[in-house]
Amino acid sequence: MYEEYYGLKARPFALAPDPDFYFESVTHKKALSYLGYGLSQGEGFVVVTGEIGSGKSTLVAHLMKKIDPARLTAAQIVTTSLEDKDLLSVVANAFGIDLPSGDKPRALGAIEAFLHDEAREGRRCLLIVDEAQNLSIGALEELRMLSNFQLGAHPLLQTLLLGQPEFRQKIEAQSLEQLRQRVIASHHLTPMGEDEVEEYVLHRLRVVGWEGRPEFTDDVFPALYQASEGVPRRINQICQRLLLAASVEETDTIDLDMFDRVLDEMESEGHSAVEDHAERQEKPVHAPTKVEKAAAAEASSVRGANTQDVLHQLAERLASLTAAPAENGAGRDHEAREAIARIEAKLEQLGAEADPDAARAIATLEARCAALEEANDRLSERLTEQEQTLRHTLTMLIEWIEGGEDSRKIA
Repeated sequence: MYEEYYGLKARPFALAPDPDFYFESVTHKKALSYLGYGLSQGEGFVVVTGEIGSGKSTLVAHLMKKIDPARLTAAQIVTTSLEDKDLLSVVANAFGIDLPSGDKPRALGAIEAFLHDEAREGRRCLLIVDEAQNLSIGALEELRMLSNFQLGAHPLLQTLLLGQPEFRQKIEAQSLEQLRQRVIASHHLTPMGEDEVEEYVLHRLRVVGWEGRPEFTDDVFPALYQASEGVPRRINQICQRLLLAASVEETDTIDLDMFDRVLDEMESEGHSAVEDHAERQEKPVHAPTKVEKAAAAEASSVRGANTQDVLHQLAERLASLTAAPAENGAGRDHEAREAIARIEAKLEQLGAEADPDAARAIATLEARCAALEEANDRLSERLTEQEQTLRHTLTMLIEWIEGGEDSRKIA
């Protein structure tokens, strides 16, 4: 492999999280400060969100290396689609607790007893939940209930929630008000700036013993930022392919011509197979429905900052319509009508300024808003199916708005 050709101790751009490669960008430095503050409080919830590949897991792995295990017992779970009935057994397993057979009260008792024992030994307990956007509302409520355990006035369990951007909308659900009140620190990881990309690449190379071979020409780094949009995992993907290509060509220089060739190869493969595999590991596979495909096509036809602002507001309102629990159906119906009216007013105002393509897309979205109002009138009969469709539609809208047209770039 290329690491042997260039005399490197290991692969500098492996996709798996590794605290040894932690790079303190501006956004990661802020996140670490929030995490430090949150952990010093020893209670409640700390929330860190970010796009796929933004470095959430690496950040936490770096933090765990700095924690004294004699003072803190940490356990980590990675969720795919976890319901409330499964949460207790998963948490218990993560802490190494043998749950007794029986009902939920006995399981809670076993977890509480473990937390008390740790506290008496002078250790606090931290639960790290990765991919928290996959948790059901019920599972999140179970986590809140676990945070109630105390020894005297001292909380026994603190929880760190890591999730993709949609998790921020999920915890806005009306039924999670008590959980939100216990969030003591929160940060959203943003991509690195253009001026940080070069130092990030060189930092990872130095960790594995790089001494200038191969050399990167200066014009490669601006191009790397444009292609990766500053997302660490995308940078790793491209750099790994660059080093492989350079070793195959037996060259000690990576220049812009090589970068363009490698990028063309990756784009011709159709959205990098490596990244596709990583995304499949991180979130459940969902086959888009006809409604979702139509929504994505409509969103892609709208251009301009004003249009994106409206779509942001539309996504936020759709999120609120799908967040409330079923028992509040009547309240949701009233809120839905008001939300739709506001959305339609903004769309109509924008329509006068939009180009013909945007206007047609906006008209289609208006029709969908009307259809949503009608669907809410039948909410009690179709709630489950409607929420599932809206949630997936919302996800695709947010991915397009916040992530750009990723399907035509290296992801």
